[in-house]
Amino acid sequence: MQFSKSTDYALHALIHLGHSERCNNVGIKELSGALGVSESYLSKIMSKLRQDGIVRAVPGVNGGYELARPADQITFLDVIQVIEGRQQLFECSNSSSRQHRLLAEEGTAQRDQKRPGQNECLVEKVMNGAEQHLHQYLQEHTVQSVLNEAFKRCSHEVNKK
Repeated sequence: MQFSKSTDYALHALIHLGHSERCNNVGIKELSGALGVSESYLSKIMSKLRQDGIVRAVPGVNGGYELARPADQITFLDVIQVIEGRQQLFECSNSSSRQHRLLAEEGTAQRDQKRPGQNECLVEKVMNGAEQHLHQYLQEHTVQSVLNEAFKRCSHEVNKK
């Protein structure tokens, strides 16, 4: 599993906007220069983030982008789902095999009969559990949490000198 470069750029753009939040909005030229990506490519990413209410476009000569909600309310999961989509990471494609039927039957025999007739693939169950843990982890990390960590590191470096 690998996230796209678009997700990478989206997260870094939001961190940049979050850091600049106290100032004004950030123009696409400045943002693309800071990230080392073309303006047109970044504009497409920012458009997706705007459509989902994560950033707000500020019109005008001095316009640009700003966070549409507080940085502590923008999770990594929010961003990833906007850029990558909200599809399930794993889907059992082996449901007609003999092995799948054996695993599903064993699983059915071991759990209570409140949900009869449901053939749960045990491999899919493990993979879905992993996906849930990943979603929880990404939900716990926000643009603000990364900014806080960066601030701590900068403060630590300054105190070293």
